Amino acid sequence: MRAFIFPGQGSQAVGMGKALAEASPVARAVFQEVDEALGQHLFRLMTEGPEDQLVLTENAQPAIMANAIATLRVLEQEGGIRLADKADYVAGHSLGEYSALCAAGAIDLATTALLLKHRGQAMQAAVPVGEGAMAALLGADVDKARAIAEAAAEGEVCTVANDNDPGQVVISGARGAIERAIALAKDMGAKRAVLLPVSAPFHCPLMQPAADAMEKALAEARIDSPLVPVFANVTAAPVGDADTIRRLLVEQVTGMVRWRESVIAMAATGVEHFLEFGGKVLGPMVKRSVADVEVTSVVTMDDIEALAKAL
Repeated sequence: MRAFIFPGQGSQAVGMGKALAEASPVARAVFQEVDEALGQHLFRLMTEGPEDQLVLTENAQPAIMANAIATLRVLEQEGGIRLADKADYVAGHSLGEYSALCAAGAIDLATTALLLKHRGQAMQAAVPVGEGAMAALLGADVDKARAIAEAAAEGEVCTVANDNDPGQVVISGARGAIERAIALAKDMGAKRAVLLPVSAPFHCPLMQPAADAMEKALAEARIDSPLVPVFANVTAAPVGDADTIRRLLVEQVTGMVRWRESVIAMAATGVEHFLEFGGKVLGPMVKRSVADVEVTSVVTMDDIEALAKAL
């Protein structure tokens, strides 16, 4: 069994998609469709920068999605591979869940781009810049991370945002609380704590205004049943019903990304091969979460051609 997986924020880089677009008209068509949907030159920003504009949440989110979907579409249309025939599940990390839903035909490309643009803007607007923060706790599991977050909170928001793998958990909340957590982390058993270069505290209760905005946007968006079940971030379980998908995407804005549990659950159903499209971020997390699985990162034309032969 196979799972097609899609990376989240942090996997953006100036130059992304450039070589793929030069090599494939299918990829160029994806980037053009996203540009037209958004009414902006996002692909130019992806390939030329400036980096300080690309890393803005409202640009990074649709850019990462477009890059991942372009990679998949090239495999499908030039490699003659159908996702519905070759994938048993799809899943994505945070914004990657939207890429997964697009890949599985639940949301069309233009709508996915618009939803992610809106999501990025809403997340940025929810908390004034500088008032929130996120930190990665390395060498800490989710229970240890929860204990650190609770000890640091002192009445402020400080919660686990991403349970990525057994040794990497991200916490999110008010800046003061996150700084206290970083100071406490080593004494409470983490190897180290690193402040993340993000512009807002994602996946915590401070994001409630963004969740409200996404509830409105998702209510108006067309969502169909996916071709294969999608593992949802907030439940770490497969979902195939459009109304449930809509509800869980709203909950995902403030809820914890249960990535480690999702990977373990997919492996438990028999998934032996995880294929990451458009990045090399999730593969190592998968390997640290479950043993004896194969991980393939699909980024370049060479990767796509090799995979088309292998499948």
